[in-house]
Amino acid sequence: PKPMTLRLWSRALHDTLRDELLHDESVILLGEEIGVFEGSYKITAGLLSEFGPDRVRDTPIAEEGFVGLAIGAAILGMRPVVEIMTINFSLLAIDQIVNHAAKMHAMFGAQVSVPLVIRMPGGGGQQLAATHSQNLEVWYAHIPGLKVVAPSSPADAKALLTAAIRDDDPVIFLENLALYNLKGEVPDGEQVAEIGRAAVLREGTDLTIISYSRGVVTALEVAAQFEAEGVSVEVVDLRSLRPLDRDTICASARKTSRVV
Repeated sequence: PKPMTLRLWSRALHDTLRDELLHDESVILLGEEIGVFEGSYKITAGLLSEFGPDRVRDTPIAEEGFVGLAIGAAILGMRPVVEIMTINFSLLAIDQIVNHAAKMHAMFGAQVSVPLVIRMPGGGGQQLAATHSQNLEVWYAHIPGLKVVAPSSPADAKALLTAAIRDDDPVIFLENLALYNLKGEVPDGEQVAEIGRAAVLREGTDLTIISYSRGVVTALEVAAQFEAEGVSVEVVDLRSLRPLDRDTICASARKTSRVV
């Protein structure tokens, strides 16, 4: 087994961004207040001073503009990682995401690729008001041309973000704000997940619970409570909403015959 380090979810994201900036000079970061202010959630803390404004760029408050800029940069050989301050603000860039980033590879006969990552914090329960607390990812999960990933643990945050940055297709990277302070073991060294592969985090025979992101944490807690009552619960972490690992879902459903 590889050596492990206990890390916060947010720190795993920060360290992965830094690792990828070091790994590939074509990786650049774009977003509102990610440089001088170091990001609303401090995911990009210290990166501007280390890598400079050519690699870590503060943008105007103009989501459609800087997502469009990132699409152009991706087409021309860069690997932009865009931070949209909250998934709710992605509505201002939805034309760029849905009609351009997602479609260009197919519409131009595979002559161009769009290796773009859009990081989107979201989720409710943080007292950020209704317009900042929505889960809109199901919209993006229905858009051909996009990949949509949703890690639930610090280890997966590292492995899936690395995979997303190195992928040649546009990836929506979902971050639930309630997970930022979650601690977990993260393997040292390079970790690259397979996008589109679910994980059975807990084996069971009586019931399958399928979830993603923050819901997986809750599902594991529920499974432990059920175990104390003699009910065996299997927990499946989707890890990505598009592509969806139907094989793992169906195999678990066949085994337990009961799915939540």
